[in-house]
This record gives sequence, C-alpha cells and structure tokens, in this order.
Amino acid sequence: MSSNWGEQIKISIFGGSHTEAIGVNIDGLPAGEQIDWEQVLAQMARRAPGQDPTATRRKESDEPRVLCGLMDGVTTGAPLCAVIENTNQRSKDYDNLRVLPRPGHADYTAYVKYGNHHDVRGGGHFSGRLTAPLVFAGAVARQILQRRGILVASHVASVGEVSDAAFDPVSISPELMEKLSGEYFPAIDQDKKEEMRSVIEAARLDCDSVGGTVECAVTGLPVGAGNPMFDGVENKIASLAFGIPAMKGIEFGSGFYGAQLRGSQNNDSFYYDTDGKVRTRTNHSGGILGGITNGMPLVFRAAFKPTASIGQQQETVDLVKGENAKLVIHGRHDPCIVPRAAAAVEAAACVAVLELLAESGLL
Repeated sequence: MSSNWGEQIKISIFGGSHTEAIGVNIDGLPAGEQIDWEQVLAQMARRAPGQDPTATRRKESDEPRVLCGLMDGVTTGAPLCAVIENTNQRSKDYDNLRVLPRPGHADYTAYVKYGNHHDVRGGGHFSGRLTAPLVFAGAVARQILQRRGILVASHVASVGEVSDAAFDPVSISPELMEKLSGEYFPAIDQDKKEEMRSVIEAARLDCDSVGGTVECAVTGLPVGAGNPMFDGVENKIASLAFGIPAMKGIEFGSGFYGAQLRGSQNNDSFYYDTDGKVRTRTNHSGGILGGITNGMPLVFRAAFKPTASIGQQQETVDLVKGENAKLVIHGRHDPCIVPRAAAAVEAAACVAVLELLAESGLL
C-alpha cells in the first residue's frame, strides 16, 4: 500500500482502525524545534471521536506516544515516530463486510485488489481512524510554521445545503485564525453552526449521513514557495489532502466559480501597500500563481461525501454466493465526518506547506 508521502518532509502512516495501534514516522524535520505537547494534544482532541453528538460514539483518547525523534521536547533531527493505541474496538460489527461490501466504501475494491487478505475491521487501512496520525504530524508541523509567522486554520464551510460565512480571502485576522484552529466543529457564524448541527442530527435520526465542505486558509506565507507544472502548491496540498478518507474534491481560490467569470472579473489586480509590498486587491487565485505562492492568503476548499456506513438497509452483493443481497450496517459511525475532518484538512495543509518551504529553501 502507498502510505508514504513527501520528498523533504517525509511521512509514513501505518496501522488500521482495529489493529493494536496506528502511527506515523516523520523524517526530515529540522533539529532543535521545541514541540509543546499540550498544543499537540489540543489538536488531537479536535479530531478525536466520541466527544460530540455529531460524531461516532466510539471513544479513543488519541494520545500519541513518541518512540524517537524528540528529546526533552525538542526535535533531534532523526525521524520522529509516534504511535496511538486503539483501545475501543468492536470488531464483530464488521464480520459480514468481507462477504457483503458496503455501498460507497472500499470493501469491494480492497477485496479484489488484495485478494480478500485486507483487514476489513473498521475499514482497516482505509478508515478515517488513520487521520489521527496525520493530525499528529500536522500538529508538529504547525508549531514549526508558527515560529515563522505562518498560521493555518479552517472552518466547516457547509453541511448539506447549509453554508457558513466564508473567509475574507484578502485579509484574515490572526485572532480568527487562532480561534478556529483551536475548535472542534469550527465555524465563523455560530448561528449557521447550529443549523448545520440540526442537519446532521436529522440525518442521524434517519439512520443516514450527510456530507459537506471545509474551507482552509494559510496566512503569512512568503512569496516564492512552490514550483510550476507538477510540483506546485496545489499539487502538494491536493496529493496529501486526498489521503483523507471521504474527501472527493478540492478547489483553490475562486475554484469552479471562477470558471463562470471573465478574465476581467477573475484577475487579481496588483498594487503596493503602505509597507511597499506587492499585494492584490482581490484573491481569486487563492494565493497561488503558476503553482507558486504570491504572498496573499492561501485559501482552498475540500469536499467530503456523506459517510458510507449508514444504518438503513442497502442493496449490495454476496461475493461468496455470487448473488444480489441486502445489507444493514451495524457499529458506531459518524453521521457526518466534516466537523472532525476540519482538523485533518488543517494537518494536511501544515505538512504540505512545511514540505513546500523545505524544498524551496525557505525553511
């Protein structure tokens, strides 16, 4: 399985939803970086299950145990490896899914690709549980970026048809970034947040699920990170973010909406600000031109499909008998993955930006 990412900052994620533990190995981190453990745990808590009615009832502490790479809370320059124990599994809930694949899930494709040797418990290596090691890596990267004046935050931009207020793509205050990056279910408009909660609860009561989007921003980036063609900012972020299960789309800046505009509307006019820095009056580009950061806030949105595991009866196939079948899924599943996915999207952005800075000689 391809569970490795990066050229300068390399991460390797291992384990499965119901294995003894999951974890991540991070190679290429600069030595001498102080890592505040309380800040790491705060980020882990934002993704952890069982803390909110909108999430799965499965409870995990999600406290990482560092095996190497940190000494007295400081990076040593050697690979940093951390494991997170799985302590609350109910594997019997998944016994029938090796034969009856879930619609919308990887059960069938994994069955074919791995010759029925894959770990089906809790989704195995395809599970959203694997975003916990990603969030750990992001929490470490986040602190390194913060020392360089770079902030990363996100909010739940939509759930179903209910949308939160959007980031101001030209100017995002550090106060808002700090607030959102510390919240579970981050939202700019609290009234909209409650509406989104209602949509999730309605889906849960129907034994169903609902999807949505996360909008993420990175501020304080220098001009010049990234490359054209196949190594651009968009490429790096997208390649890592698509490792988050259930993510089905990504757009930067004006994205698909920009395709409806004329160039005169979508182009971002340049000007010198009072400090003599080149800025743009709008930010349809999302802070990226030609795959390279332009100094404006980097803004992108990620779309998440409804959770595949739902309680309603669904049509599937029996892979042993070779006939059509019915399936009712048991177990503990999120009626909406989006609130917890926000922390994972931020983590992907943190790691990807650290990689971009490293390869551009800006770290």
